[in-house]
Amino acid sequence: MWKLWFLIQKERLKMKKEKTISSGQMACLFLSFILGSAIINIPQPLVQAANNGAWLSVIIANGLAMFLLACVFYLYHKNPNFNLIDCSQKMLGKWITLGIFIPILFLLFLNLSYIVIDIGGFFANAMMRETPVYVFHVLILFVAALTAKAGIEVMARMFVVLLSYVILFSVIVLVLALPYYHVENLLPVFPEGVKPVVHGTYITFSFPYSELVLFSLLLPFVHKEKEKSLKKKMFLVLVIHEFLLISAILCTIMALGSLAGTLKFSLFQLARLINIREIITRIESFIGIALIVGSYMKTTIMLFILKETLVKVFKLKDDRIIIFPVAFTSLLLTLTMYETDIEFGEAVFIVWPLFIMTVVVLPFLIITAIALFRGKKIETNHDSY
Repeated sequence: MWKLWFLIQKERLKMKKEKTISSGQMACLFLSFILGSAIINIPQPLVQAANNGAWLSVIIANGLAMFLLACVFYLYHKNPNFNLIDCSQKMLGKWITLGIFIPILFLLFLNLSYIVIDIGGFFANAMMRETPVYVFHVLILFVAALTAKAGIEVMARMFVVLLSYVILFSVIVLVLALPYYHVENLLPVFPEGVKPVVHGTYITFSFPYSELVLFSLLLPFVHKEKEKSLKKKMFLVLVIHEFLLISAILCTIMALGSLAGTLKFSLFQLARLINIREIITRIESFIGIALIVGSYMKTTIMLFILKETLVKVFKLKDDRIIIFPVAFTSLLLTLTMYETDIEFGEAVFIVWPLFIMTVVVLPFLIITAIALFRGKKIETNHDSY
């Protein structure tokens, strides 16, 4: 009897490892990850930093992101079973790899907590002010944990519909706000010189573009027979993201003027302006739901990435059992790290960019450079996923 139970568990583990998704589904997850709540969260701090040149910051940051993505696919094509942890261990050794990925684990916990704190703050400040913020944190982490536990196939199928909702209602708001646009608000492009544009590039590249290095840990889940078009679709996602983000920034600047850099959730504020003959009004709730949905998708994907990283670094046998402990740990972080919105804002826009550049982007570029100089195929373990 015990032998039969062991064989059943072994077969279940084997079936879990064989779960794969198509290249199109992976591209959808990628767009959900980098778009998520960025289309609503990014315009305000970016306009505050880069003024009217915020859209130029997006273009430059997107170009840097394409370079990072090219590095990801360079490593990916050197080994069909690409895994960044395996590559690092092969080229840098076990202990250096452990020294690199322990800080990345802390960063993943912080990132997951930041997303939840952000959506909780939106609920508490804009929609349900009488409800304690921890209620929102518990709900979104619980639902995200259930989704991540269901597996990447379920996430890929579900997020196609949810992503369509986020994009659709964001575009509808931008179109309906057309009467409030004033093109003259876009000038001058460089009111304070080029320095603010560079600052804006630094902010935008750190969030969300540099996070694509973390997302690359999911690439082994693409079905080997369907990965030929993956590179093209992933680069197309960056182009779509750039277009949507620039559109949101330009529209908020044209409608809100100088207030675009001071009003948080500026796309939400833009939706509040819409009042067409008292028939189409109060549609900011749709943008609020889009923000919630986008944050939920990114929370789920980040939780799944964190789970996979923990499994790989510590060589755990059962990966599903750690999802709820990880979510609970993140919940405790959301409730104890910051007491005010000002502290959270400083952590996100001052500490986070430097942290992710140092802990994620720099080691990734070093690994890529070593692989380039060696110029040969990287052989990694096949029990990664």
